[in-house]
Amino acid sequence: MAEAGRDTQMDAQRLNRLRWQCRRGLLELDVVLETFLERYGSQLQGEGLASFEILLDYADNDLLDVICARAECRDARLAKVVQWIRDCRDRTDS
Repeated sequence: MAEAGRDTQMDAQRLNRLRWQCRRGLLELDVVLETFLERYGSQLQGEGLASFEILLDYADNDLLDVICARAECRDARLAKVVQWIRDCRDRTDS
């Protein structure tokens, strides 16, 4: 379920804000998150969009650990988006 106060639709301003939030202190995160947003950004809405925004609130090292499957994401609501990001990472590594 989306957090209170967060819209569930994507608009240009929101997409630009997400692009900015994808710029991280770790290059690997930058690449994976930007690739994810490029591939799935237009499809993000509702719970998927809210989940991605929650993930962007994670600290860089925690987010990288979840994406690299070194740590499990304990929030089941985020699982689908985490898997999409992992898929982007796998494709970027090849």
